[in-house]
Amino acid sequence: MRGIYTSVTDIKKRVYAEVARLSYDYEDGNLKQMDEIPYRVIPGEVSQYRESVFLERAIVREQMRLAMGLNLRSFSEHAPVLQGAEECVKPEKYYQPPLINIIKFACHKCPDNVVRVTDSCQGCLAHPCKEICPTGAITFEGGKSRIDESKCVKCGKCIKVCPYNAIMKLERPCAKVCGMKAISSDEYGRAEINYDMCVSCGMCLAHCPFGAIADKAQIFQLIQAIKSDTPVYAAIAPAVSNQFGKNMTPGKLRTAFKKLGFEDILEVAIGADLCTISEARDFVNEVPEKLNFMGTSCCPAWASMAKKLFPEMKDNISMALTPMVLTGRLLKKMHPGAKVAFIGPCAAKKLEASRTSVRSDIDFVLTFEEVLGMFEAKNVNFEELEESEVMHGASADGRGFAMSGGVAQAVVNCIEEMYPEYGPVKVEKANGLAECRKMLTLAKAGKYNGYLLEGMACPGGCIAGAGTLAPVDATIKDINDHKNKSTIKRALQSDYQTMLDILEEKS
Repeated sequence: MRGIYTSVTDIKKRVYAEVARLSYDYEDGNLKQMDEIPYRVIPGEVSQYRESVFLERAIVREQMRLAMGLNLRSFSEHAPVLQGAEECVKPEKYYQPPLINIIKFACHKCPDNVVRVTDSCQGCLAHPCKEICPTGAITFEGGKSRIDESKCVKCGKCIKVCPYNAIMKLERPCAKVCGMKAISSDEYGRAEINYDMCVSCGMCLAHCPFGAIADKAQIFQLIQAIKSDTPVYAAIAPAVSNQFGKNMTPGKLRTAFKKLGFEDILEVAIGADLCTISEARDFVNEVPEKLNFMGTSCCPAWASMAKKLFPEMKDNISMALTPMVLTGRLLKKMHPGAKVAFIGPCAAKKLEASRTSVRSDIDFVLTFEEVLGMFEAKNVNFEELEESEVMHGASADGRGFAMSGGVAQAVVNCIEEMYPEYGPVKVEKANGLAECRKMLTLAKAGKYNGYLLEGMACPGGCIAGAGTLAPVDATIKDINDHKNKSTIKRALQSDYQTMLDILEEKS
């Protein structure tokens, strides 16, 4: 649903904007305005989206709590909406697991893995669906095809042979896109997440058409930090291209983020260049002498999946610091005492930043969708913004990290320049965790010995992350245009490459 402005998108934006306003206005320790937010997001007496306005507001209350970084309340016990809210005033507040949450009473209890006959059935004389069914699950009643679900094995043969396309398989949208198969149904038919398997890629929340799945945010905490005496810098991911619409040009980004209170911005593509050099060096030094293949490190959901499902190959995932971490370290080296907020497309980056090894490098992680709520709260009109200095310093290859294939291509280009004697580098890439699983299964079987494997949890790469706003195709076009205008093309041309060893050595 990327690029389609739906009711779910609209409600989320309003919730984020209200939480941002609450934080910008917060002064005296009083958070009672939280009680008013559901009435501003869902005004009036008549429901617009569900069976009652009371249910709509109850869901908004939980969405609001998650947007403030708070846990969902128990649905079986009374608890005030402000429960634990005083913790939000602390800028150092980190996420309490779980990051991805299901608001149970917002879940539609979608049918999952069910084959059904639709009204398009014509009751044809041939009834090939009945003839081909291997279990005798299909009969005809009242001239229409009927499926006995207790006998159906979901083979799909009837779906293929129906001349009217009248038979379809229904799958729960969140479970369908979960490459970890971490979503099932609870005893009431509602979606349930197995957190032992979840890698926080966020695909489930991006595809739930009822807005029942949401991740926690740091909007409130970030704004409190911005309002303090400590300068806060925004590290902006390469996938920012096109995310805020045509009126937000690259030249307006700095002006726009300063309107929110940030001290300044730096593009994470600079960190991507440093990551490229690090991974190129690791690949040449370790493959094939020490490792039979190497996987890229940039996507935390892909790396987490590999370690959960293929623990025997965990050392094959590069140990290079991610572009986010390298950019955070660079900013803190340039501006001692400052705080850094990573602004990007990814839910899993929130989990990465909460690790004890990363906390000192990245203080906050917000998605583009969450930042849009901040722009809304501050009434920032992109069309009226003045053009300023465009973010610069990164290579075209670094900016290409946002797209599937971009990371591997950058590393290959770097190896060709640094180690021309090494020979051609074999590459395989996969995007979407289901495809990543297949790729690693083949790697385990020895099919990719000597290869550089690029894995990205989101189909298409970071440009389709859970926190993105724009259509993928339009974003690809915009990124390619930005790459073509880059004054430097390869990572080795970066002015910051001399900083790499210093940044990697940080304890």
